[in-house]
Amino acid sequence: MDKKQVFVVGLDEFNRSKLERLPHAAECDFRSALDYSDIRGVKRYDMADLIEKASARIRSTGAYPDAIVAYYDFPATDLAPILAERFGTRGPRLEAVLKCEHKYWSRLTQQNVIPNCIPQFFSFDPFDEEVFGSIPLMPPYWIKPIKSFRSFLAYRINDEGDFNRAIPEIRANIGLMSEPFNYLFETFPLPAEIGQMHDSCMAESLLSGSMCTMEGYAFDGEVVVYGVVDSAREQDRSSFARYEYPSLLPQEVQFRMADISRRAISEIGLDNSPFNVEFFWDQTYNHVGLLEINPRISQAHTDLFEKVHGISHHAVMLDVALGRKPKPMEYHGEFQRAGHFMLRTFEDGLVKAVPSEQEIQRIAEQMPGTVVRLHVKPELRLSELSGQDSYSYELASIYIGGRDQSELLEKYDRCLAQLHFDIEREELSMV
Repeated sequence: MDKKQVFVVGLDEFNRSKLERLPHAAECDFRSALDYSDIRGVKRYDMADLIEKASARIRSTGAYPDAIVAYYDFPATDLAPILAERFGTRGPRLEAVLKCEHKYWSRLTQQNVIPNCIPQFFSFDPFDEEVFGSIPLMPPYWIKPIKSFRSFLAYRINDEGDFNRAIPEIRANIGLMSEPFNYLFETFPLPAEIGQMHDSCMAESLLSGSMCTMEGYAFDGEVVVYGVVDSAREQDRSSFARYEYPSLLPQEVQFRMADISRRAISEIGLDNSPFNVEFFWDQTYNHVGLLEINPRISQAHTDLFEKVHGISHHAVMLDVALGRKPKPMEYHGEFQRAGHFMLRTFEDGLVKAVPSEQEIQRIAEQMPGTVVRLHVKPELRLSELSGQDSYSYELASIYIGGRDQSELLEKYDRCLAQLHFDIEREELSMV
């Protein structure tokens, strides 16, 4: 039997290894429509060039695609539906994907069905010299580009000083995302009132409490949530410290979030697509707040699902793209709990040395199932890292499995004791 040809927008070796461990690998060839290096660490996104480059690469294989998928954020999530329509494979409509990713458009749509679950929000022009006084919110609040990923250029504003420090950074760097995003609205049949907005940023009132992410999919009009991942932040900071699965939130709260997710996804019109939805739960007021919707699986969670279920949720992405309703995920993994820890530093500096292969291998031998992925290399200045949040630099991802949360944390401490970074002129207090 001929294998199904699955083209991935943004294929990288870490996720390729996850794909090739799936049962689907027996019937699928995984090919690159674009490599990871085509969509990350670039100085500019030329959407027209990326579309044509991916199309040419697909045609050059001589294999007609059975599915085109993406697990990374912009531009991969936007390129996948464009390519799917071009090659006649199954996938979401581009308009629905953009309605998730355009933060202002998404809030307008959410407001129709879950008005009590979203913050106050306002759009603004960051190049307006009088813009601070035009925002009808009292600090503290967040400002962010209408299109971004991984909290890029998102800043918490506590006073006018914070605003004045953030705005120059936004003005200097917002074009990286806004220019290619605007290209899509100019090129494809999308609502002009959104695509031609002069405002490119928005302000939102704060959401607070415990954070989590719901992983789900929409298939032939049915919206299903199949997993909830907790998101723990660094103490007194907004940056994420780890993702942990399964969630420890009360079941009643998880059910409410699932219902909110279904209503929002249905209103947006996202179908034939995986998704993840980020939430806050304020325990004091028992309030659930929706932060954002992403029209993809979270690849940052794939190892968590593999450790707990014995199969990564790449399986869900593939099933939906191949026109199959995903099967329920059973608990056949090696571990009861899993964590994805993000080792961070909060000051810029020049990386002089990173953990050796021997150090990383020794950790894997001592704690089976533990995986260390370095995100930096010697002679890299941390401020040159792409895709970081506005307050920290991620040095490594550490994936750990265990019986319970206490074992995850204990293993993580053991990893920190053995992983040695040398960063010039910066003190790395966490290692």
